[in-house]
Amino acid sequence: MTDKDVLANKVAVRLIETDHFSNWMGVKILDVKEGYSKIEMTLRREMLNGFGIAHGGITFAFADSAFAFACNSDGKVTVALDVSISFPKAGKEGDVLTAEAKLINKTNRTGLYMIEVRNQNNDLVALFKGTCYKTEKSLL
Repeated sequence: MTDKDVLANKVAVRLIETDHFSNWMGVKILDVKEGYSKIEMTLRREMLNGFGIAHGGITFAFADSAFAFACNSDGKVTVALDVSISFPKAGKEGDVLTAEAKLINKTNRTGLYMIEVRNQNNDLVALFKGTCYKTEKSLL
């Protein structure tokens, strides 16, 4: 494990300790490296909409959590500038979702990330694209 990966893991631990919504969703961190994260959660009944499928806001929030862990991984406070999401397949109660965030491009202050949300069958449930802005403020 590199020094950057150690830092990314320290940041993830700090973020998950204070991220009450991710904790409510039951987010588990599977892997974090600089510019990368992989998380998991199980869809519960209270996460469903009136059609009995995953509420779009829950899927969005889950992808957004992966985005946050990845783009803050270098220890600097980083916030979203612009995000979009597509929902190619509906999530259902009991589905185990995995969100994998990958850095696509970065500058000194911004980063572009793609986040794929997949179910336990590896079906693409959502595709989230996020642009973030990095501040000089330290997370740790």
